[in-house]
Amino acid sequence: MEKEMDNLSLSGHELRISDRKEIYLTGIKKITSFDNEEFLMESTMGVILLKGNNLEILRLDTHDGNVRIKGKINSFTYLEENMKQNSESFFSKLFK
Repeated sequence: MEKEMDNLSLSGHELRISDRKEIYLTGIKKITSFDNEEFLMESTMGVILLKGNNLEILRLDTHDGNVRIKGKINSFTYLEENMKQNSESFFSKLFK
């Protein structure tokens, strides 16, 4: 199974939002966690945090990396992997 995931046909990353009620994403490698208010996903372009209300997966295609989610979409953010490191170094400098 691991080997199969390495050969995913992910050919880019696309995002479409319709009326803040539905979002379609391509290039999704993995959904790390989710509930009805938050989705945390790994894409080919970085980690994504989607927040909203009454969120639910309409379609999940693990082979092609496509995801369709419905609900009220409040925010969509790409998270920097080194964000935690930067905040720690800022506080360590502040309290020296």
